[in-house]
Amino acid sequence: MLYHLFHWLYDQGYRFPGIRLFDYITFRILIGVLLSVIITTVYGKKLIKFLQKKQISESIREEGLAGEHLKQGTPTMGGIVIILAIIIPTLLLADLTQVYIQLMLISTVWLGAIGFIDDYLKLMGKRRAQEKGETYKKTGKDGLAGWFKILGQVGLGIMVGATLYFNSDVKIWREYIGGAPKNQTEQTFKKEVNGHTKYFVETKTPITTIPFVKNHEFNYSKLLPSSWRDYTWILYIVIVIFIITAVSNGANLTDGLDGLATGTSAIIGVLLGIFAYASGNLVFADYLNIMYIPNLGELSIYIGAMIGACIGFLWYNSYPAQVFMGDTGSLTLGGIIAALAIIVHKELLIPIFCGVFFVESISVMLQVGYFKYTRKRFGTGRRIFLKSPLHHHYQVKGLHEVKIVTRFWIITVLCVVLSIVTLKLR
Repeated sequence: MLYHLFHWLYDQGYRFPGIRLFDYITFRILIGVLLSVIITTVYGKKLIKFLQKKQISESIREEGLAGEHLKQGTPTMGGIVIILAIIIPTLLLADLTQVYIQLMLISTVWLGAIGFIDDYLKLMGKRRAQEKGETYKKTGKDGLAGWFKILGQVGLGIMVGATLYFNSDVKIWREYIGGAPKNQTEQTFKKEVNGHTKYFVETKTPITTIPFVKNHEFNYSKLLPSSWRDYTWILYIVIVIFIITAVSNGANLTDGLDGLATGTSAIIGVLLGIFAYASGNLVFADYLNIMYIPNLGELSIYIGAMIGACIGFLWYNSYPAQVFMGDTGSLTLGGIIAALAIIVHKELLIPIFCGVFFVESISVMLQVGYFKYTRKRFGTGRRIFLKSPLHHHYQVKGLHEVKIVTRFWIITVLCVVLSIVTLKLR
């Protein structure tokens, strides 16, 4: 809104100092980060007091993990302030006419609503138990039914996939190799880039980046027989649904220790911000030999707000946590990361830079699958890990929560660095 206001004032002839600052994406990114940090730190404290007053607190499962009993009664649903700290700076600073901004704002509200309903139903279950004089025991069946969460994630996947595939404002510029095209059309552009004249062709081909490969672009339509290429959009949407569902649930599983999911998401956000800014800048995209996506740089403002929201929330969520984000925050952050990775066409890098989410999810699937298999075969279920997700395995082994979280952050930093290296290492 401020972006549009300052543009309108300039067009009306007002020339006061600083009016053109909002033309610079880097300036708006920095302001977005600072504003989101202020929102989460200032209003985070007020939200904690409100949640405590309303007795909106976390119920801990009795699993015998060290220090878990101390977390009983800690306020939850703190993800509300994360969502607000992402949306408000974006509305104020970004160009709201851009499809990528609109898509991410809708995605944030969509997943936030699913997580909020889930947390709310858990709270109602706890209160009903208290009214009956019963002891409330948290189980994995609390809150929204699993199928309903999946349905919501599938719905978002359809919306994101369909928008990216069919919307006319979503396009990619690919360099035309071999000089000027013989048959130039209105989709062919001649540009001076880094001192060289280059030709680009505008396309909507559903492509992604393959890490560590020289010709590093892959067209999803190649997965289908030539006679089925007209149905590539179905395949693309299915892939988008899978990615959003997997990463969103992975972030949700990771949110089991103070600051773990929050810090990990902030680090991943930095990488996605770099990808968005570089892919949205023709000079950087040419230098790094990555696809140029027009108007994508504007998305960096949204990502900056997300990073700031996570950093600010970490002020209260780090050990010992004064508030938990709940599913309101974890499902939202996971879905945001997945959608951003798809938009910047780096979804095949997700297993690398979301390595912590990936390993946490795999640990749960291996644990559950092996337990069921051994129970069926031997009559008694056996376990691969002492407890899953993986961070609880290390808790049972006696590692302090802070050490586990810090090491997972370090691993995420290494994964992010490796992902950046893939831009040039082919």
